Amino acid sequence: MSLIEEYEDGECERAPKRLKTERAEEAEEVEEGEDLEDGEDSDSASAGLPGDQERGSGPGAEKRPPWAASKYGAARKDNGDDSHRIAPSPVVHVRGLCESVVEADLVEALEKFGTICYVMMMPFKRQALVEFEGVESADKCVACGANEAVYIAGQQAFFNYSTSKRITRPTNSDNPNSGNKVLLLSIQNPLYPITTEVLYTVCNPIGNVLRIVIFKRNGIQAMVEYPFQNLKGPRLLSVQSAQKAKAALNGADIYAGCCTLKIEYARPTRLNVIRNDNDSWDYTKPYLARRERGKGRQRQAILGEHPSAYNDNGYGPHCPLLPLPGNNRYKMSSHDIPEVVAYPLPQTSSYMGHSSSSVAMVSGLHPTKMNCTRIFNLFCLYGNIEKVKFMKSVPGTALVEMGDEYAVDRAITHLNGIKVFGKRLNVCVSKQHAVIPSQVFELEDGTSSYKDFAMTRNNRFTSAGQASKNIIQPPSCVLHFYNVPPCVTEEELQRLCTEHDVPGFIKFKVFDAKPSSKTISGLLEFDTKTNAVEVLTVLNHYQIRIPNGSNPYTLKLCFSTSSHL
Repeated sequence: MSLIEEYEDGECERAPKRLKTERAEEAEEVEEGEDLEDGEDSDSASAGLPGDQERGSGPGAEKRPPWAASKYGAARKDNGDDSHRIAPSPVVHVRGLCESVVEADLVEALEKFGTICYVMMMPFKRQALVEFEGVESADKCVACGANEAVYIAGQQAFFNYSTSKRITRPTNSDNPNSGNKVLLLSIQNPLYPITTEVLYTVCNPIGNVLRIVIFKRNGIQAMVEYPFQNLKGPRLLSVQSAQKAKAALNGADIYAGCCTLKIEYARPTRLNVIRNDNDSWDYTKPYLARRERGKGRQRQAILGEHPSAYNDNGYGPHCPLLPLPGNNRYKMSSHDIPEVVAYPLPQTSSYMGHSSSSVAMVSGLHPTKMNCTRIFNLFCLYGNIEKVKFMKSVPGTALVEMGDEYAVDRAITHLNGIKVFGKRLNVCVSKQHAVIPSQVFELEDGTSSYKDFAMTRNNRFTSAGQASKNIIQPPSCVLHFYNVPPCVTEEELQRLCTEHDVPGFIKFKVFDAKPSSKTISGLLEFDTKTNAVEVLTVLNHYQIRIPNGSNPYTLKLCFSTSSHL
């Protein structure tokens, strides 16, 4: 068994269960406070506190301190409805965070209320869960947030009790003596490749990194190991390094606006690395053989090595990543945690730390409802599609050749594990480096098992200007539609869903358009994320013909940044 397979079968197989639990908690919290995420109104956003600090209003009313709200009944929900109350909990739900906030910012701002046991970041929601040691500390935090502005990393935040009594974590990570010195990093929205060099540049300034292993079966994840060192007790310094790294980097972006880190403690206590390359590296053994292409017999390369595989100095594929000037974001005493989070965007002409292939393998496809065109409709949201081929020897499996390795990483991150037509997709990097149109056959719906999309105008990343207009979003229950003729009505779009046997939408919104505009755009909300995915898979790039029109309009769909209408 290879190194990557070893960790994928171990840590990664447990990861979906853990992530599923975390997502359930996130969904539970977001559901009750998402509309107030930006926190315009502190009264409505701070669901934990009654408006006054007395029981009753008469002269004999009982006085109580502002942090004692939980002793006299549960707090109101954000909408002020007394019929819906949340029981006090040591876990506080924090909303309205700025995009640059990290775990250390939360700890610094909230530790004055009491000892903090654990923090779980929700970077793309601009929210977090903070677990205090006792309910009294949570009471103080929620009460203070209701009565005065509490700032985290320079922006006012809003607080409510969580419906959870404890944040689920994979190990006994809140125990400093547990000896957990290996971190599990999940990289969300990886628009750029993640390599051992990138992670070493990010993690090593906080503490000496011993080993790094990257795996890509369940999105992009990595494990980073810090060393054992004896200082005032065994394992103490190594655990402190891991704790500092988690605090400084959890919730941060490796690159501006993308490659967001979500960090937990891993279960293994030591990583086993057998080779040094882009996916694994043992910094204690620099003599380990690097993985070399072309061991044994290889195909002849017509043009030889790609020129961009070497930088201007001719020394190879890597260019250094330099930290931006410090901004005192962490504001922690001493120099224990350097400011090394934000990095400049890589230049694609010289930065070649790509994943191993620009071909994705997709399994779990519905045998009668999925074909090459529908795969294109879904995957084109994350990069250009060159070719799609169903594998005759493996039913329900297809190879998707994308424009580059970045696109494959984005597709894996956002599409792996989603349900389409009742089947759960498995998206991973293929061992193939190109899709070859061999063994072409007819699919059950009568279409070809192979299709070339290289010249289609529906690819959305054909130029830098066009690519910059795409907002890379995970699947959601709201679709953004555009390029629709103004004469098309809500009823006609609903009828279109019915005719193609896909779920209809429950809410409809059209954006105001300029008088001179020849098309309209808007939002469609569906009951579930799965329904939205199926509609996009079937109707994306549908040709809308209008009476007396010379050319059809191409309906274009993508996932919206809005979670509800």
